[in-house]
Amino acid sequence: MRAVYGQIYEDLLAQIESGEYPYQGFIPSEAELCERYQCSHNTARRAVRLLAQEGYVQPINGKGVRVIYLPTEREDFSMGGIETFKEAARRSGIEVVTKVIGIEREVVTPAFARESGFPEGSTVTHVDRVRMIDGHAQILDRNWYLTELVPDITPEIAADSIYAYIEGTLGMRVTTSKRTYLAEKANSMDRRLLDLRGYDFVAVVVNHTFNDDGIMLEYTCSRHHPKRFSFTTVALRDQR
Repeated sequence: MRAVYGQIYEDLLAQIESGEYPYQGFIPSEAELCERYQCSHNTARRAVRLLAQEGYVQPINGKGVRVIYLPTEREDFSMGGIETFKEAARRSGIEVVTKVIGIEREVVTPAFARESGFPEGSTVTHVDRVRMIDGHAQILDRNWYLTELVPDITPEIAADSIYAYIEGTLGMRVTTSKRTYLAEKANSMDRRLLDLRGYDFVAVVVNHTFNDDGIMLEYTCSRHHPKRFSFTTVALRDQR
């Protein structure tokens, strides 16, 4: 059963994104949410806190919780927090298809250990996938998974969702992702597999992803068509 705070969060999120609660307006008060959802103040507060952390609302002392969400002008694929490609596509409202290019096991060389952070000599499963957005090859995902933690990745799993397999089938919690954002000149693989259409560079997202034991299970180099890429983050200034 979905937690009550999750239902409140999802309902408010949908109403904010649809404009029912417009930019610079206010969402219902904590007391109103408690009455509407028959929940405790802590539950309502938790849902609102999550919206604030994601940059949708801002609590204003003595006034309420103001909407600060503005829809982006770019309606293409955008990256958020730690989420699967399917989740990001669903949030972005786009039609996607994943094509698996290859799956193979590799032994981590000294050079790749320095690049990726995997232990030298460990075995990783390398997965290459092309993400088709509205029928066009827009993202080349190059993923490496520590095989002892994420074994037996099949083409079917790779085409659907490896994170769903990790969390749902293997029962592992994915907790932290360290990201680096770059712009690089397109290489031969980019030009061969992506519909760059005159562009000679790509937006690159490098991910180091860790489980709840602090062990790195995934290293990713995700290469995006620059016209279809956007990234949004929320920064909160320390008030101390």
